[in-house]
Amino acid sequence: MRGGAMTKLARLLQQLDRRRLPVHITPPARQMIKSMASALSFPQNLILRQLLNPMLTDRVLILLGTRGQGLQPMFRNTVNATIIRGGEKINVIPSEIMLELDGRLLPGFKPEDMIAELRHLIGDEVELEVLRHDSGPPEPDMGFFDALAGILREADPGAVPFPMFMPGVTDGRFFSRLGIQTYGFTPMNLPPDLNLLQKAHAADERIPVESLDFGANAIYKALQLYGRM
Repeated sequence: MRGGAMTKLARLLQQLDRRRLPVHITPPARQMIKSMASALSFPQNLILRQLLNPMLTDRVLILLGTRGQGLQPMFRNTVNATIIRGGEKINVIPSEIMLELDGRLLPGFKPEDMIAELRHLIGDEVELEVLRHDSGPPEPDMGFFDALAGILREADPGAVPFPMFMPGVTDGRFFSRLGIQTYGFTPMNLPPDLNLLQKAHAADERIPVESLDFGANAIYKALQLYGRM
């Protein structure tokens, strides 16, 4: 980022903050939303299904309020500015600034897809380079899902288990290189007023003790069941 670097940096950060990358409806997101909608009654089920219409996705996310905030990363590649490197002396204007971005790709997308979307968003006045990329896991094998769902139904009668498309990142991408399937089975019966997404990795990260006991018992039963298979 050269020539008027500070001005360009400010303009770039504003663009990243005010504009978003385009909406994409991936198979995992479609499966999750359809499963959730099937457990709801009208009109909630109809509203939720509209998330799968790219023309309406953003409007429905706004309509869902705080619940929609947790769903937003499931429908677009995301990027956040995290590291800035520039001048070294207080009395010297830097001629070049490096801005590092943390990007998260949806399933099926590659780094060059994000570069193209960013280029469309911020224009051609900055150089873009991929410094590191970890490939995501392949298409999951859902063969053990029904067994895990049965454990949840037994522990919480009336529960509606469904495959969750987790926004963020998972260490499962490393295990997949060894041919190990991961499920991310961490059940918690959280109280309705606890927003887990706001607590995760926050200064006051916590869950109720009862939720921890619930999850530990469910995982123990899953291990027992898997051992008999």
